[in-house]
Amino acid sequence: MGLVLEEVTGKKQVKAFYNVARQLYRDDPAWICPPDRHIGHVFSPTHNTYFQHGCARRWVLKDETGKYIGRIAAFIDRRKATSDRVPVGGIGFFECINSQPAADALFATAQSWLAANGMQGMDGPINFGANDRYWGLLVEGFTETPFTTNYNKPYYRELMEQYGFRTYYEMVSSKVDLTKPLDPRFYRIAGWISSKEGLSFRHPTRRSLPEYAAYFREIYNDAWQLHEEYIPLTPAQAAKLAKDLRHVLISSFNPFAFVRGEPAGFIICTPDMNQLLKPFKGKLNLFRLLVLKWRSRNNFAWYRKRKILTRGHAIAIGIKQKFQQYGLESGMIMSSLEAVRKLGFESIELRWAGDFNEKVIRLHKAVGAVPVRKHITYRYFFDKQTPVKSYTAIPLSRAGRQSSMSSPGSLNNKLFQ
Repeated sequence: MGLVLEEVTGKKQVKAFYNVARQLYRDDPAWICPPDRHIGHVFSPTHNTYFQHGCARRWVLKDETGKYIGRIAAFIDRRKATSDRVPVGGIGFFECINSQPAADALFATAQSWLAANGMQGMDGPINFGANDRYWGLLVEGFTETPFTTNYNKPYYRELMEQYGFRTYYEMVSSKVDLTKPLDPRFYRIAGWISSKEGLSFRHPTRRSLPEYAAYFREIYNDAWQLHEEYIPLTPAQAAKLAKDLRHVLISSFNPFAFVRGEPAGFIICTPDMNQLLKPFKGKLNLFRLLVLKWRSRNNFAWYRKRKILTRGHAIAIGIKQKFQQYGLESGMIMSSLEAVRKLGFESIELRWAGDFNEKVIRLHKAVGAVPVRKHITYRYFFDKQTPVKSYTAIPLSRAGRQSSMSSPGSLNNKLFQ
């Protein structure tokens, strides 16, 4: 009978798509199952705006006994694909037993579909959506990951590389231990920055989120405009970010910098929802959702008082280009540091810094952050004679003006929706 691939078209395959991961990780205490509803939204045109300019498919794999042993998704973001010299699609949500033939069957199926739709290569594992979630293959640091950060089996690296995937770029995430003082030099720099005339730091509230969403858009579009894959953030997208962020907003987690009243920079940080979701094992029904929302009042006080919620996750840092030599990152961190500590948070994980983004890597080091995990984004060209070149965040002709954005991604947190 051999291996059998099924496209995910009905309830049976959707259920299998979720349960493949549960089966593979059932004995792994470090894996935290993402809510089924959250993964489902990625593949729902109603919830995922990327379907307005793209498409996606999913498959599950059965062995000769009929047992589901793997899954994969493939997708095309035509805005990005048409901006590249060689159109490249993506694969993601890959799970598989430790079998090269099984993995090859999944990769080949995704490749065939992408090629039939005009693609000449594929990146993976990536998300059908923004790159602040479900992005990259974990290769170092197999501990509990923050919400929407990929966790996978160590042998996945060999499965991908044996098929022919090659490293496109590496991403390192680092952790700041809030129970210890930062390096004294950081405090001196931050104090010097904060004393500058015309410089101020503010924090959004739920009521003011629409206003801050406009600030975010203004800063984002300036900071990331030289990025190879830059697509301007629209007012509607910014408003949606504010709507989504309100559910996980802790005001002091999100400092904005202003220079003479002009929006200049931001840091976006959320509580690590995986600490709250772990007991649910991916099953977030209506009752559990209501309990979660109730206990999340007053900056998640119920969870903080019981030491259930102790970690934060910084997912984006942005500075307008003309203010990138001001050291605003240090000032923003200092404007929030003590308030975050008083809330009982013990650590903040700084979302991945790509090996192409030297400014963010330096920032991680400056605050004493220690690397805790590494992900790799791979690329595979269907014409094997085409070399995979290292990714550059900024076109080389403009490399002297590198952005300090750590993530061009959406903050689309739909956990509560």
